[in-house]
Amino acid sequence: MNWIKQLYDWVLKWAESPYGSMALFLIAFIESIFFPIPPDILLIALALGKPLKSFRFALICTIGSFLGAILGYSLGHYAWLNNGEFTAFANFFFNNIPGFTIGLYEKIKGLYDEFGFWIIFTAGFTPIPYKIFTITSGVFDLNFTMFLIASVISRGARFFLVGFLIWKFGPQIKSFIDKYFNLLALAFTVCLIGGFVIIKYFL
Repeated sequence: MNWIKQLYDWVLKWAESPYGSMALFLIAFIESIFFPIPPDILLIALALGKPLKSFRFALICTIGSFLGAILGYSLGHYAWLNNGEFTAFANFFFNNIPGFTIGLYEKIKGLYDEFGFWIIFTAGFTPIPYKIFTITSGVFDLNFTMFLIASVISRGARFFLVGFLIWKFGPQIKSFIDKYFNLLALAFTVCLIGGFVIIKYFL
């Protein structure tokens, strides 16, 4: 998992750049399709630097993630299967996206049949890798309107909650994070890896 730590550090460095907002949008966008690091870490870093802009950053993050989810759905719908066989695009995902296996792909179909809206909402709000569900939603032809509603509510709730907490308790939260940064970084990494573990062993 050393490569995840390197990506984590690379994402965090954008908080010190004048292009932080643009990076936040792009990272949120690609995280909904294939990128393994959630945009939350950059959102938190940017919001801590400018607490009064917390909601603006949350909105940027939400829009980027939502548009990425639409592209992920489209890729699943149009580029995943060809005459019932996996395309080269699909095989690339199976071979390179952590936890995204053919076995998991087949199990997810049952989750959609049983839970529909709620499985997308859960994936969008929790550490479960969202990208897996944006793509498979398109593959399994989940109702597109329901997909959009679940995505914008779950992603918006997640990112605006972060924005609100930093806006409301900015100085206190900043002091807390400065004091316990190493422990929080470890906890975040555990949650990130835990999402892949849940996908691999419990779904």
